[in-house]
Amino acid sequence: MEQWIPIGYLLSAALFIFGLKKLGHPRTAPRGNQYGALGMLVAVLTTVVDMELAGDMEWTLIIAGLVLGSVIGVIMAVRVQMTGMPELVALFNGFGGAASALVALAEIWAYIDGTATPSTDTLTIAVIMVAAGLSALVGWMTLTGSILAMFKLKGGVSIFGTWYKTPTWGPTWLNPVKVALVLSVVALIYLSIDDPTNKQYLYGIIAISCILGIVLVLPIGGADMPVVVSLLNSLSGIAAAFTGFIVGNSVLIVAGSLVGASGLILTFIMCKAMNRTLPDVLFKSFGGSGEKAELTRTKVGSDADEVAMMVDGAQKVIIVPGYGMAVSQCQHQVKEFADLIAEKFGTEVKYAIHPVAGRMPGHMNVLLAEANVPYEQLIEMDEINPEFPDCDVAVIIGANDTTNPAARSGEGPLAGMPIIDADAARTVVIIKRSLSVGYAGVDNDLFYMDKTMMLFGDGKAMMTGLNNAIKEI
Repeated sequence: MEQWIPIGYLLSAALFIFGLKKLGHPRTAPRGNQYGALGMLVAVLTTVVDMELAGDMEWTLIIAGLVLGSVIGVIMAVRVQMTGMPELVALFNGFGGAASALVALAEIWAYIDGTATPSTDTLTIAVIMVAAGLSALVGWMTLTGSILAMFKLKGGVSIFGTWYKTPTWGPTWLNPVKVALVLSVVALIYLSIDDPTNKQYLYGIIAISCILGIVLVLPIGGADMPVVVSLLNSLSGIAAAFTGFIVGNSVLIVAGSLVGASGLILTFIMCKAMNRTLPDVLFKSFGGSGEKAELTRTKVGSDADEVAMMVDGAQKVIIVPGYGMAVSQCQHQVKEFADLIAEKFGTEVKYAIHPVAGRMPGHMNVLLAEANVPYEQLIEMDEINPEFPDCDVAVIIGANDTTNPAARSGEGPLAGMPIIDADAARTVVIIKRSLSVGYAGVDNDLFYMDKTMMLFGDGKAMMTGLNNAIKEI
């Protein structure tokens, strides 16, 4: 039976790789998730069998953990709305990092309390302590950083009915503090190699790592949060890989390396989309002041009938979805709008997808796929931008920062960020509750252009009214 254990881990790793490959396209992403879930099931069952053969099985704890984790997972998956997915992902990243750190802690604790016989080989001890220290550093830093990122995405926290806004604070002297904290952890790891049984070193590593996670995420706000979520996802995988080295589990090493590498690649893709470098995001705190621009201008709103008349006869319409579409859950009404004008007026319809639209990578793609929007109509920013000068009407639904011309000015939180060139269209229709600033806190000049028509109100209500107006033409 023991010879089947490596085969089980190999099968699990293969399913993870196939699943990751399938996640590269919206059409195959559901199958990729299924492969990943199946791979995790195989890994868990293989580990349980391995523990039973080794005589280390505690069935009560194993069953309790599986049942409790499954119940919590099902409840969270059923209750969460698409608008809450970024916060949930951030929280799961933190839990993943903490789980890896706890496993590494349990393994090292066996040395400290004497239940495991310490190795006499100096190199072996050094490798174990370095891996354990790095797992603790990355794991606990990921936990505290992810929890703070979750509250930043939510905008704050409610305590006894009182809403407290999540602070964004990052003076320049905080960067040397971050470096000093990392060096302190490295020093404690080095000291723990000479004295592996010293609990104080371990406590110090955990405490400093938790503080480091907070000070790393605290200065980051505004438009850079998708980058932070991607980076934390990568760190949770790296923590798992370190833990795999400690416990000698090959599937943890493979899965952790896959998550770490793919998360890091996604982080750099997000940085490119934001025209940032990763050091800039971590140390320069773009969009991190937390200040909101004062609104000094006004704009007279239009109504659905006016917009319907404008769309009538348009040969090309480009829809630009944003976080407001996710909040109002109007993706189905958006799909109905596209179908109506295509059938009634023969209009060509495309969707302009900004890489960081929403609060996490791929947010808009998932929402539109849920409404059965054809994948070939979802066009990435770089491909769609040259088409806007030939676009009759650009319909922006709840997007702000990703269409803000202020990004071209070279100043402020959005400076240099590539945007959707919706302002190049002949007519712009913006569906938004108000003229309020976006996540980065910058007023949008696009709202006040003569060719811009504002439909003020809830996205779903406005899209429903617009669809009804088109049907009556």
